[in-house]
Amino acid sequence: MAGLATYSEIESTLQKRIMIFDGGMGTMIQNLRLEEEDFCGDRFKDHSKPLKGNNDLLSLTKPESIYEIHKAYLEAGADFIETNTFSGTSIAQADYALEHVVYELNYESAKIAKRAARDVSNATGVKRYVAGSVGPTNKTLSVSPSVEKPEYRNITFDELVTSYSEQVRGLLDGGADVLLVETIFDTANAKAGLFAIQVVLDDEKYAPLRGIPIFVSGTIVDKSGRTLSGQTGEAFVVSVSHAKPMCLGLNCALGAVEMRPFIEVIGNFTDRYVICYPNAGLPNTFGGYDETPQTTAKYLAEFAASGLVNIVGGCCGTTPEHIRAIANAVKIHKPRVPPHDPHKGCLLLSGLEPAIISSLTNFVNIGERCNVAGSRRFARLIQNGKYESALDVARSQVEMGAQILDINMDEGMLDGGVVMPKFINLIGSEPDVSKVPLCIDSSNFNIVVAGLKTTQGKCIVNSISLKEGEEDFVEKAKLILRFGAAVVVMAFDEEGQATSSEDKVRICTRSYRILVDQVGFNPNDIIFDPNILTIGTGMEEHNEYAIHFINATRIIKQTLPGCRISGGLSNLSFSFRGMETIREAMHSVFLFHAITAGMDMGIVNAGNLPVYDDIPADLLKLCEDLIWNKDPDATEKLLKYAQDYGKSGSKSVESEEWRSWEVEERLQHSLVKGIDKYVIEDTKECQQNTVRYPRALNVIEGPLMKGMGVVGDLFGAGKMFLPQVIKSARVMKKAVGYLIPIMEEEKKLRYKEMEKMGMECVEEDRFAGTVVMATVKGDVHDIGKNIVGVVLGCNNYRVIDLGVMTPCDKILQTALENKADIIGLSGLITPSLSEMIHVAKEMERQDMKIPLLIGGATTSRTHTAVKISPRYNQPTIHVLDASKSVVVISSLLNDDLRMEYLDEIKEEYEEVRMDHYDSLLERKFLSLEQTRNKKLMIDWTTSGITEPTFLGNKVYHEYHIEKLLQYIDWKPFFDVWQLRGKYPNRGYPKIFKDKTVGEEALRVFNDAQVMLRKIIDEDLYQMEGVVSFFPANSVGDDIHVYADDVMPRPTTPLAVFYGLRQQAEKEWESVEPYYCLSDFIAPRVSGVRDYIGMFAVSCFGARELCKQYEDNMDDYSSIMAKAVADRLAEAFAEALHELVRTTLWPYSSNEQLEAGDLHKIKYQGIRPAPGYPSQPDHTEKLTMWDVMKVEETIGTKLTGSLAMDPPASVSGLYFANEKATYFAVGKICEDQVADYASRKGCTKAEIEEWLSPILSYDS
Repeated sequence: MAGLATYSEIESTLQKRIMIFDGGMGTMIQNLRLEEEDFCGDRFKDHSKPLKGNNDLLSLTKPESIYEIHKAYLEAGADFIETNTFSGTSIAQADYALEHVVYELNYESAKIAKRAARDVSNATGVKRYVAGSVGPTNKTLSVSPSVEKPEYRNITFDELVTSYSEQVRGLLDGGADVLLVETIFDTANAKAGLFAIQVVLDDEKYAPLRGIPIFVSGTIVDKSGRTLSGQTGEAFVVSVSHAKPMCLGLNCALGAVEMRPFIEVIGNFTDRYVICYPNAGLPNTFGGYDETPQTTAKYLAEFAASGLVNIVGGCCGTTPEHIRAIANAVKIHKPRVPPHDPHKGCLLLSGLEPAIISSLTNFVNIGERCNVAGSRRFARLIQNGKYESALDVARSQVEMGAQILDINMDEGMLDGGVVMPKFINLIGSEPDVSKVPLCIDSSNFNIVVAGLKTTQGKCIVNSISLKEGEEDFVEKAKLILRFGAAVVVMAFDEEGQATSSEDKVRICTRSYRILVDQVGFNPNDIIFDPNILTIGTGMEEHNEYAIHFINATRIIKQTLPGCRISGGLSNLSFSFRGMETIREAMHSVFLFHAITAGMDMGIVNAGNLPVYDDIPADLLKLCEDLIWNKDPDATEKLLKYAQDYGKSGSKSVESEEWRSWEVEERLQHSLVKGIDKYVIEDTKECQQNTVRYPRALNVIEGPLMKGMGVVGDLFGAGKMFLPQVIKSARVMKKAVGYLIPIMEEEKKLRYKEMEKMGMECVEEDRFAGTVVMATVKGDVHDIGKNIVGVVLGCNNYRVIDLGVMTPCDKILQTALENKADIIGLSGLITPSLSEMIHVAKEMERQDMKIPLLIGGATTSRTHTAVKISPRYNQPTIHVLDASKSVVVISSLLNDDLRMEYLDEIKEEYEEVRMDHYDSLLERKFLSLEQTRNKKLMIDWTTSGITEPTFLGNKVYHEYHIEKLLQYIDWKPFFDVWQLRGKYPNRGYPKIFKDKTVGEEALRVFNDAQVMLRKIIDEDLYQMEGVVSFFPANSVGDDIHVYADDVMPRPTTPLAVFYGLRQQAEKEWESVEPYYCLSDFIAPRVSGVRDYIGMFAVSCFGARELCKQYEDNMDDYSSIMAKAVADRLAEAFAEALHELVRTTLWPYSSNEQLEAGDLHKIKYQGIRPAPGYPSQPDHTEKLTMWDVMKVEETIGTKLTGSLAMDPPASVSGLYFANEKATYFAVGKICEDQVADYASRKGCTKAEIEEWLSPILSYDS
């Protein structure tokens, strides 16, 4: 079968079910207990080296044994078997001196596997596939085998490509259906393997196989979540995704339990299908594996139930029994649905860690100092062979905030093709440097290629252009794409360099169309450099170069979607070389305007840039005039400015002027400017002013936090850049570091005072609560978190700070071990937001109850409310800054304040979510078929179903009102009177303490008590209710109700409750299903007996009492009588529901809840009502009234508009399943309306009339 056809066939199956991989080939071979002669056979009995342990060779010497192993896995349920070629390269076989049989070995291995797959396919009627195993080899491109020579490698990229190519040809010729690049401990090796696959497929012989499915599986070596060569899972995904693998995933090294957080990370980060085949647990003392098939299957079934995987299998220690158990365990679960374009509009790069550049990312700084053409010091170090010192330059760039590192070795006396890989290899030995992506910068394309062959991450190539013509451009672009790099395209063509806006746009547009349409580049991987050219040269034709760049940038970003804009900033001010202050001011002003126009990144020493707002007004005007060509004499005026203030152009007289300011202003200036010279002196001055700052903590909460607030505002406005923010953070850290010992002494003094007063100070009792804090994985910024920790510590909280780059499992484990009251997550960079979502989802999966606080520069209330809070059912709150943390935590840990505070947050975040979705220009919807495929899945074979104690009706006449008083929820009563207290005095009875409405609230409440007493004493109201239970099962989105509890269920039901399903597209990170009420009832096809309940309650007598008051012109009492009747009806519904759960349908017979817990729905089961969010169709009441005979039994009627009469009535359905939850159907689409109308036997127009408020279209 041709490659594309195989791809399509497998994808069709993957969309329907979870597919199964085989288990450990090595495990099964070990079980054969083979000896040297078995491995050698007749053919190799005189071989020069021992061959025992060369498992791949058995495909030639014991082919039937390999066939039987394949067959055993297939018969156990495997859809895929791997060829016995894990070490089938000339590199690995060199250990056995068998390089000469590598092609044959792979060819025969594939043929054996193909025969087994064909035989079992024919026997079972289920298609099986052969995955050609391409292992990692026993050498690595990214790690030196010599500690003394970190730049040394014992293999080259080209050698790996040659070796892998031979293996791939053998596998394809032998009939492999899939190519599996697996057990990747070094991504650079895998990139060589993927490169080799494309080289082989370029051969016309293999043209029919182009498009063959490629599976890529990495290996996380321990709980750090990194490969052996240091990459995180996300960086690994970024680095190999250019090959467009069908599946991405993990195998080996870990058992399923340990692998779970990492496979979840992979799945969240890719739109590819996810494959996972772990070991049978971790190895025991003797290197064996003890995990039973049932245990491995249980863990992988949990993966499947959580929607994490598309293909599962086993690696080391697994056997056909394991695979059989896994196949049986996952078959009931739906496959993972890959997120659609999870990084839409993002440029993805990677070093050891991912770099995600999105529309939310501030200006990206490309470090410029590792450039022999731009840094005399760096060039000197490289030329003199002082590579360790040159590496220090790179380290300094990253520490100063460079998010990408530019490497350029273009110097006449250097062999760039040798020096470039050597320096990149050295960088690879330094994780603190190699964590960021590289920019391989050279005008010599051979040097670029040498750099690409040495880089395991996804880097940027700087640059190519149309200067040598289109053919050359396309050839280079194709090679860059094959290496998986992004590319900088200069605005050059055959006619030369573009200088005007029009030429810049024309050349970039032409380049874009070639790259996207001909070469197949992802637009997000294209970075244009429209040429920042020198201004202020004295030549009139140069005066508008800055304007041309800015205008071209704006047009390019508007017309070429997905691309980025970069540039080398130093060119702009080249005329003023030697005048650094003027140059830096020009750069800052230019960047401010260019970034506004759409410039995304630049090669710039941003740590030395002044803040735009801090440039002296006269210099700022001169720079603005020069850049915007407003003054023909701007160049002369700038030169004069430099002469007036020295060659550097800096005003030495003014440099210390700020030292005369108030101390608070001096601290702010130090923070904004990143000046640490005087910060301790100024902090000490504040701290010693005990009148203004009684405690050292007050200095942090006051002037220091205010200064950092200014820094944050400038950063958000694009007037400061990340390196400058990092310098500010270091100043802050120094100030806080000075204050910490003082605060510790203050704390000791307070304890001593407490002891003098006879107050016991037991260490564990000293703390108001325990807070676990961490900067999430992928982020190294911690100053804000550290300040929060200091503030909390000074307010008597025990703070456990886990530092930076903290994996999710470490955060949660620490919280559980230390019985934390709060978990706080921090992050500065945009990728941190995704990691926070992951932590929230993991906390929900582990059923944690600890409140989650979110903070950091990139976080926001909106992101927390929309993206994070819905992932975790416990309090999830955004904390603006350190000063707010104490208020939030104290509110959460105070039993008297907690619920009121959470109610406030819940309402606030719900409004934020509504505003967010309302602001979307176009809310996306899924088709009805898509949502049904994403419905709630319940394993009905294990879901315990309780039978009701009776079937049919139970009527309650004149229920005693006295029994209902404890169930009354008074909050809605105050809403009737438009009385709303403010936190912390919102709910009943705290509303009485509210300064604004408390007195009036108490008055109406007391009046209500008087009226209640009157109603009870004079028997003015009668409470009537009916409860019913019936056998039921779901059929699609509907619930069929049956008269008799017989199995199988009759084909004609007693009645049908029709359901509506959510269609508004959820956030891609969400694993929440698309709900319909029918999801909570066992399907008829399951053969499981299930039941549904329903009820209706009413308060009679209110109409007559109200009329009496109205006849006496007493409107106040009339409104009060209606309000009390409504409260009694709701209380009756609550009381009956409790009776149902504990007695009548005792699925929660041990329940013991206070009234407040009942009002907050802290129980199993729901009672949704027609006409409300879970089923907005009021006409469903007609079915309820008919089945329960409501009007005949208790007298409650339905009006023409289907309102209940009397108005003080409540009705609904009872659902008992533990997964049943309230939800809002939300807006629905025309396809569902038509389907719903057809099922109900109504016209579409009739349904549209009843459902008009929730239609997503104009009817």
